[in-house]
Amino acid sequence: MSTVATRTRQVVRRPARRAAWTGRAMLVPAVFAVLVIAVYPLVFSVAASLSDSSLGQQFTDWVGGANYAALFTDGVTLPSLVRSVVFALASAILALVGGSVVALCLDVSVRSGRVLRVLLLLPLMTPPVMAAVVWRLMLAPTGGLFNNVIQTISPGAEPFLFLGSSPAAMISVIAVDAWQWAPFCALLVFAALQTLPSEVYEAAQVDGAGTLQVFRRITFPLLLPSLLTALLLKVVLSFKVFDLVFVMTGGGPGFDTTVSSYDIYRSGFQSFDIGMAAAQTIVFLVLVTIVIVPLNAVRQRAQKGAS
Repeated sequence: MSTVATRTRQVVRRPARRAAWTGRAMLVPAVFAVLVIAVYPLVFSVAASLSDSSLGQQFTDWVGGANYAALFTDGVTLPSLVRSVVFALASAILALVGGSVVALCLDVSVRSGRVLRVLLLLPLMTPPVMAAVVWRLMLAPTGGLFNNVIQTISPGAEPFLFLGSSPAAMISVIAVDAWQWAPFCALLVFAALQTLPSEVYEAAQVDGAGTLQVFRRITFPLLLPSLLTALLLKVVLSFKVFDLVFVMTGGGPGFDTTVSSYDIYRSGFQSFDIGMAAAQTIVFLVLVTIVIVPLNAVRQRAQKGAS
């Protein structure tokens, strides 16, 4: 009897083992992709940051923490890290506020909003390089749209250097980035607005609550998790900015718009110092993590509170 039971258990276990090995085998491509796309570049960057490497010849000598010591004293890297944080947060907040206003107006005026949603996507579908070129022409001191308007309002006024003076250059780049990504935030917020329960608003209307009270006590608390999610996504995207800075200002005037991504480009592809560029990348990664982790924790807390 025990022999029959043992054989029965073995027969039952074989399909389960096959299913387990089949599942592991199906994970191999995903694991391989993670190793190639994420792990290998990270390991290579850490190794390069500890070496004397150029664009044409890597790992010529191991220098330990010399690259890190140099980047903390070069007078450019640390300010560029600060500018990256300022740019990311300012651009994300501006895009989220603008997108939320558009989403609220869209939700009130047009419930379906299909045509308007397509129109909202136009800035987002514009390649960043093309958007940077157009805005650079519009902000040009001679012949630019904004300076022509200034000349029309105040004839004889000196042209304003939107991209050639500080802090106007950084503010201009932030505004252009926020303009391009505000539709993304608007669509996220608009989609979240469509999921809010109508029963709560009907009850508020019966109780005689005003528009401001409804927004402050119902819409905003219910919308907060989605707003924080959109903010988190936009902060991550803003940290990656490069093309706008490259085309619009070239990091200038001086280093006033040199964010970390552009500083890494300068080290790697203008000075050909791969070791320094790798060290800057690792420090930048740490900075992004320090900013993103608390934001994500706040978002998760807000989601738990809403549920």
